[in-house]
Amino acid sequence: MNETVQLLLNHRSVRKLKDEPLSPDVIRTLVESAQMASTSSFVQAYSIMGITDRPKKEALAKLAGNQPYVAENGHFFVFCADFHRHIQAGEMEQTEVKPAVESAEKMIVAVTDAALAAQNCSIAAESMGLGICYIGGLRNNIAEVSNLLQLPNYVIPLFGLAVGVPEAAPDRKPRLPVEGVYFENVYPDAEVHAEQLKAYNDTISAYYKERTGGSRSDRWTEQVSGLLKDVKRPHMKQFLEDKGYNRH
Repeated sequence: MNETVQLLLNHRSVRKLKDEPLSPDVIRTLVESAQMASTSSFVQAYSIMGITDRPKKEALAKLAGNQPYVAENGHFFVFCADFHRHIQAGEMEQTEVKPAVESAEKMIVAVTDAALAAQNCSIAAESMGLGICYIGGLRNNIAEVSNLLQLPNYVIPLFGLAVGVPEAAPDRKPRLPVEGVYFENVYPDAEVHAEQLKAYNDTISAYYKERTGGSRSDRWTEQVSGLLKDVKRPHMKQFLEDKGYNRH
């Protein structure tokens, strides 16, 4: 155990952040920390948008499902999958790169690169005593978000990241047990999974009961089943194709 590990184990999403702008030095440090994340084959297939314009932040808050913490925070980042600059690199080198860029594989690369960069940014922010909250709701209206940020082809707004001084620290939400996500050599059978999920349901139900004074006691399997019973954001496939991805 050390300070870094303790920081990682103490993570929680913070949705109440003070509406006080972060300093330019802090923002630059967070971006530089993000840039030092691992990147597939050194392609660095992401970009980070910093939204400081108040009307734009408020517009993004509405597009994300009326989430106030998108507008009220110290700084709001939008992490994007981005192969736009790679198209330019190919043109500079007179090399045809579009078929590779437009492949499903490169879409996976860009999403992974962006996620790794965002997590580096988050850990750096938390090490400074700041709170963070990821905002996947930007994909609810992804075309409108893209237009608002004037993003060209091959640039996809994946998620936002609200960062700021915490107003209040929520309780840490219990994750699945290590045995439920880490398997050595062989993937476990369904019976083992079922027993682990039953135990985890009891843990999560107790967590919600304590957090809400007994007014909520839903199980984890109940939550995820409800979440997955309908296809969410069916517009994503067409949007990705419109932006140049998943053509190969």
